[in-house]
Amino acid sequence: MCEPSGMHQEKASDYFAKGKGMSVLTAAFCARTSFLILLCGLLAGKTSTAQDLHFSQWFNSPLTTNPANTGFIPDADYRIGANYRNQWSNVMSVPYKTYSIWGDAQVFRDRIESGWLGLGGVILRDVAGSSQLTSTKVYASAAYHQMIGIAHLLSAGFNIGWSNKRINTAALKFPDQFDGKFFDSNFPSDGIPDATNINYFDVQFGVNYAYFPTEKIYINGGLSAWHINRPRESFFNSDPAGYDSRISPRYNAFVNASLKVTDDVILNPMAYYSTQAKSNELVAGANVQYNLANAGEMQLLGGLYYRPGDAFVPMLGFEYKNIRLTFTYDATTSSLKQYNNSRGAYEFALMNRGFYDEYNGDRRQSLCPTF
Repeated sequence: MCEPSGMHQEKASDYFAKGKGMSVLTAAFCARTSFLILLCGLLAGKTSTAQDLHFSQWFNSPLTTNPANTGFIPDADYRIGANYRNQWSNVMSVPYKTYSIWGDAQVFRDRIESGWLGLGGVILRDVAGSSQLTSTKVYASAAYHQMIGIAHLLSAGFNIGWSNKRINTAALKFPDQFDGKFFDSNFPSDGIPDATNINYFDVQFGVNYAYFPTEKIYINGGLSAWHINRPRESFFNSDPAGYDSRISPRYNAFVNASLKVTDDVILNPMAYYSTQAKSNELVAGANVQYNLANAGEMQLLGGLYYRPGDAFVPMLGFEYKNIRLTFTYDATTSSLKQYNNSRGAYEFALMNRGFYDEYNGDRRQSLCPTF
């Protein structure tokens, strides 16, 4: 597919107060700590196994993967896209929904010899559960790309983001609201957070390398580090002893390739690895582009990816005149399958690539295989 790659897997630890014989003093003691771990540890912290907002179509969400992907567009001058993901519809009363819109472009190509600058931005929004834990993130990114010879490209980039999180506590119940038989939301609680709306800034950095020895072979890989400034993410003014509410850095690595198998078939194998705090994820697979008409103007896409211990992710898509729509479904294979009645997550991605004019010098031709 000749697109930069990356994805973010989200795995949240659940913390429950166990035992109907819980005393009032015990409940009051654990209320503040358990709520902090549940809400602020969902996406951050040393004791959490959580990670960031993610899309299974990591290859169609380049700016949420690696800042060096900004303007890293082998087969166009600019691109814009949108993503939507829905998950846990059978587990949560309110499913997790994640949205994004993004865009990037190549600039200053006529001012930099054999190089260019990439500028872009992305807006992400996620609404999770009946408590409406809402995340809004806005990133602005820039990257520099330099050709080395005629078959190599090096890139480095960074982004700076603003994040907002808010929670609706009216729909939550706390351990010290348990009267021995039922939870009563009218009872006062020590677990109610100090704030229901928080903001912080975030910084990321990444590098990429691409190799394209012939018109039929393209190889790309990259590394990135996220939350390198380790912002604090908490709805409380202070942390309990032994808990750190700063977001743990996340490190991503990926490799992908595009191989022109025949005049009408392009194969795109790829793999990705991510680690954050005590969580890590490996995903690998491939998709195929099939030319239907007019030298790639109309294409059919299909693929399959596997996240070991979690899910198979089949993909189906269609492209017409550089507008591409793809659909994926996470078919759960883990023990969570028994809780979501075999239903996983579904996701859509829409992307449009374009050119500034009909001829853009020696970079008008795609760096990766085309029909």
